[in-house]
Amino acid sequence: MVSRFKRILIGRPMKSSEIEGEKLSKLKALAVLSSDALSSVAYGTEQILLVLMVAGFAAVWYSIPISIAVLGLLLVLILSYRQTIFSYPAGGGAYIVAKDNLGVSTGLLAGGSLLVDYILTVAVSTSAGTDAITSAFPSLHDHRVAIALVMIVLLTIINLRGITESASVLAMPVYLFVIAIFILIISGVVKFMAGGAHTAVPELGATVSNISLFLLLKAFSSGCSALTGVEAMSNAIPNFKQPAERNAAKTLIMMGTILGAMFIGISLLAYWYGIMPNEKETVVSQIANATFGRGVIYYIIQGVTALILFLAANTAYAAFPLLSFMLAKDKYMPNMFMARGDRLGFSNGIIILGVLSALLVIAFHGNTENLIPLYAVGVFIPFTLSQLGMMVRWFKLKPSGWKTRLIINTIGMLTTLAITLIFIFTKFSHVWMVFIFLPLVIMLFYGIHRHYMNMANELRINMNEDKPVIKGSTIVVPIAGITRVVNHSLSYAKSLTDNVVAVYVGFDDEDIERMEKKWEEWNPGVRLIVLRSSYRSIIRPLMRFIDTIEWKTSETDHITVLIPQFITKHWWHYFLHNQTSLMLRAYLYAQKDVVIATVPYHLRK
Repeated sequence: MVSRFKRILIGRPMKSSEIEGEKLSKLKALAVLSSDALSSVAYGTEQILLVLMVAGFAAVWYSIPISIAVLGLLLVLILSYRQTIFSYPAGGGAYIVAKDNLGVSTGLLAGGSLLVDYILTVAVSTSAGTDAITSAFPSLHDHRVAIALVMIVLLTIINLRGITESASVLAMPVYLFVIAIFILIISGVVKFMAGGAHTAVPELGATVSNISLFLLLKAFSSGCSALTGVEAMSNAIPNFKQPAERNAAKTLIMMGTILGAMFIGISLLAYWYGIMPNEKETVVSQIANATFGRGVIYYIIQGVTALILFLAANTAYAAFPLLSFMLAKDKYMPNMFMARGDRLGFSNGIIILGVLSALLVIAFHGNTENLIPLYAVGVFIPFTLSQLGMMVRWFKLKPSGWKTRLIINTIGMLTTLAITLIFIFTKFSHVWMVFIFLPLVIMLFYGIHRHYMNMANELRINMNEDKPVIKGSTIVVPIAGITRVVNHSLSYAKSLTDNVVAVYVGFDDEDIERMEKKWEEWNPGVRLIVLRSSYRSIIRPLMRFIDTIEWKTSETDHITVLIPQFITKHWWHYFLHNQTSLMLRAYLYAQKDVVIATVPYHLRK
């Protein structure tokens, strides 16, 4: 039943040879890997306005020059990551660039930041998508956490079905969103030009007495949240069809062009229409309402906006498992992240990402505004380290045209570093936990790596000296009585060796005498050892007996504890029996260097 349910959810298993069919074309990659960046149009302008409103409505005109500055940074990042794609075609983005050029610790800082960022991407995107739904349907506002969690579950299942299938599902909503936003922008501009917008807005360049450089920098850094997701192409190059790096670079430019046009369009409309941030209605919702009214087109725009915000999380689902794979390959994350699932995706990474992001949504009660500063810091740290790593690379290698490349990466590094510092200083109350969490993540990476290195050293053999040692075998069979289960287990033990001993733990003289009499009557050809337990414990007397056997025979024999186990027909039958065999096995695994084997006996009723 479980297997059938799994097949329904994620589909048939795929052969390893089918992996080439899972590679993405440019149009599908744009849908999967750009959904995060493109969706930020829905809240990037809003984040700028939220900060500017502190200085009053007169300050909203500053959103235009700030949006233009954000576009300038977007251009620098697109050019910078295009260079990264061609320099590191195996993918990995900031983690690989920083590790290769700045050292392992810096690479782990970049990798850890990206992993945190991808978890935040899912949490922010689903929370923002929920906000879009509750803007259209205010009665659902109290259920936003539940809505976000349902979407995380659905996205996790879609991605477990494979990247090609998830791309096919995502392509339509992503392109519908792009079309809808451009229709909104064009219609809004036409209406404004025709004099349809009557709101009085402050003129560009109008004097605002209480504006400060600090506030403008804070608004700029908030607007830069629209740039999250730009790095996804460089992380996921292996997911592209060949030539992978060329296709990734072209897709990156396509994404940057579409993102820039939509972002400046929404910012201009928000200014022209005099839009102010509203806790219960997003900026895009207000623009659509002002342009079309609350008619069919309005609800279509809100629907596709909510959908793209939910699906923006898919960028993380594409990149998080791949980055986890690279860290696991370098022994900084558990080996389980290297395993491909039935559908050839790194399913463990997909599931862990879903679980962690769901916990984050619950912890922050689906409040997007509280998550976005953490989200932005998580991505701008790798931005900065990636640019710095590329600068070091150009200095080292000095290829043809390296000075121009160096200038591009230097501008990118200085800008993203400045934004990171602005975020830290202006929103420290929101991002302070990054300074606790990231060092803990890096310590975890080193702890995992140390474990794997210690284990490798301990398990490594000398090929010339270490050879298998042939010994005899002593098999200890713990029994609770004379049953078909015991008979089955002893039959198997005697087929391996004649040196078999059955061990019975009794609690009183009458119990022990009855067992010895039955054993003598049965006479299975196996010696019975009876242990007395004054404190009604079965495990402790068995452990002492096994210690004695080890002391006497470990040099000449391999010691095997063979545990009889009956398997019930129905799962709920397990609750009707003592699970002594399970406890014994767990204790032996933790305490003893003996062979532990289980002989199952399946009950028919």
